[in-house]
Parts: sequence; C-alpha cells; structure tokens
Amino acid sequence: MTQITMPKLSDTMLEGTLIKWHKKAGDKVSVGDVIADVETDKATMEMEAFDDGLITEILIPEGGVVKVGEPIANMEGGKKSATKSTAAPSAQAASAMTPVISPTASKINPVASSDGSRVKASPLAKKIALERGVDLSAVKGTGPGGRIVAVDVPATASAPQRALSPAAPRIEVPFSDNDTKTPLSGMRRTIAERLLASKTQIPHFYLSMEIDAAPLAKLRKELNTAAEADAAPKVTVNDFILLAAARAAKQHPRVNAAFAGDSIVEYGSVNLSVAIAVEDGLITPVIRDAQKLSLREISAAVKDLAVRARSKKIKPEEYQGGTLTISNLGAYGVESFYAIINPPQAAILAVGAIVKKPVVNAQDQIVAGQRMTISLSGDHRVVDGAAGAEFLATIRKSLESPTTLLF
Repeated sequence: MTQITMPKLSDTMLEGTLIKWHKKAGDKVSVGDVIADVETDKATMEMEAFDDGLITEILIPEGGVVKVGEPIANMEGGKKSATKSTAAPSAQAASAMTPVISPTASKINPVASSDGSRVKASPLAKKIALERGVDLSAVKGTGPGGRIVAVDVPATASAPQRALSPAAPRIEVPFSDNDTKTPLSGMRRTIAERLLASKTQIPHFYLSMEIDAAPLAKLRKELNTAAEADAAPKVTVNDFILLAAARAAKQHPRVNAAFAGDSIVEYGSVNLSVAIAVEDGLITPVIRDAQKLSLREISAAVKDLAVRARSKKIKPEEYQGGTLTISNLGAYGVESFYAIINPPQAAILAVGAIVKKPVVNAQDQIVAGQRMTISLSGDHRVVDGAAGAEFLATIRKSLESPTTLLF
C-alpha cells in the first residue's frame, strides 16, 4: 500500500485545503490523472497521480485542511507503487501525487553538485538553481523519491541568516456578537507574515516622480482605435508601464537585484512580478524576461496571468522567481502610494492614476495637463537614492516619449 500525502506545492506552503476530490475509493488511477484540487497559500492547484494503482481509502474529506506531509488517501497496486514500498521513504517523498508544473518538470534529472556528487532534480529546478547560484547538493527535495523540484530551490544562494526580532506581544482584539470574525486563510496568513518581515527587516526608502502622461494617453487611444477596427486586444496604461519598467531595470541592474546576506545578486533577466488583487488578498505572478518582450507580448502575458490568478489556476513556477514587482492602483483612483518590498527583491514600483490637473508649460502658462505619479520603495542595503532616481528617470523618459516603446 502507498500512502498519498499532502505535497509541498509552494515555497511557503505549510498546509493545504482539499477543495475537491476527482477520484473516490475504488477508482483506478494512472500516472498523470488529476486526483484532487488543493488550495495552497498561493493558488488552487491540480494534483496528479505519480503512480498507477487503486485508491482504497479517502482519509480527508473535501474542505479538510492538511499539513504538508500528512496522509490524505491510501492507494495500492501498480508496478511503481510496489517498487516504492520496498524502501522506507519520508512522508514527503512517499507522496503519489505531484503538482502540475511542466511536461519536463516531472522527469528525474540527475545533476552534478559542487562536490561532484549526483543530485536528482527536475530540469526547472536545475535552471532556477543555476540562475540563483544555488548548490543543489545542499537542498532537500520534496518531490517523489526525494527529487528536488522548483519550489525547493531557495530564493538566493545560502547566506548567513539574520536573527528575527522577538515576536511582538499578542494584542487582544475585542469583538461582540454584532461583529464578524473570520479565520485567516493560508494566503492571508502568508501575506501577513511576509509583509511584516519585509517592513521590519528591510530598511525601506522611498522616491516619487511625476510624469507627463498626456503623450501616453494619446498614443494608447490611437493604438486602441486601430485595434478595435481589427478586432484585436486593446492595450492598457499598465502594459506601457510594465514594458518601460522592464527595460529601465535592464539598464539599472542594481534595482533588479536582491540582498543575499554577504553579497548582492544582480539578476541577468528582468522577471516582473505583477501585483494582482484576488478574492482573499494579493498574488504576484511573474512575466519572465520581460525586457525582451514587445508591448503586445507584455499585454497578452499579463492578461493571461490575471485571469488564471483570479480563477486560482496559477502554477507554482508562474509566481516564483520574480526580480522586481510592479503594483498599480491607478484603476482604483489612487493618485500615489508607497508599496512594501516583496522579499527577497530589492525594489517595488508603485503606480498611481493619471490625473488631470493644472500645470505650467514651457511658456510659463498654466494649462490643463495629465500627470501620473510613480513611486519606488527600495532596499537601502542594495539600492542607493541616486540609483533609484536614475531608474525612475529612465521610466519617465520612456513614458513621456511612448513611441520609443514600440520598437
């Protein structure tokens, strides 16, 4: 018999909620069959069978919350299961399920570690480890058979860990029968923990810059008029901002970076984390190699990620590995704000709404204008004020001459 356990489906996952079972006791399953939907702290994900066999018992009903590594069902039969039962793997490694990551991620791929030994890792984990400078021999795999998968690779190379500040005393919150008390979801708890750690452990500094948004608004209107005639998708102001930020980050690598304890990592690619509001909080799916994309490609990518994020169908590798975050509250009428850094990144760009206001033109005349404020929150261990200001100035130059972003 093989015990099916709750796998670790994200880097911060401690427990999962079984939203729906697609199989029941007595059903046969084959490798690749979707068995259940599990809600993690980041998204709802499909779990696939890793072995052939017969499900003999469902241990956790729909709606049940299970810690990572705890059993959720029993299964027997199947050649792979019989082979596995001869060993005594850990609860995590004994899982007969794996998250849907990519066709190649499910293959066991031995790679060499720094000391020459062989390590079992998925191709995606190997690629991420290479980008982040992580020695896979020091990483514990949580995939089937102890394989290292993408979520196991730490955000940065090993570095001395700072001691966390003592926990603040618990504040008792009074409430009555007229009030509503809702337990924290996994996503809400993770947001609370990460942002508290960011604001208390990272020395934030803040910069703002006002942009003449009239040329951007004019060009966007022209492009969308043409798109409407061709029945093509429209572009948004945010699409321009994402592209301008990606190209500016490539020119100013200190902003596209992370603090690694005893070193600073400057990333070769700009992987934009885009803050998207979902029902229970916020998720930041990643547009990879954004500096290489066109305006239309950026627009298509963010639309696709937003739809799947809100329907909780984002895969783990799609919200991990970001190097710079963009948060835009302009659609909500917010004119300006400062965002909290998304660790381990060194900066986050906050974008406000385009606002009509009186401005002084080159002839010292007061005229109607359109202005937008962009703000940078930077990790002062990595980014200095001058570097942050140069980054914002490059974005402003692109957005005030937006046709340059079309080439």
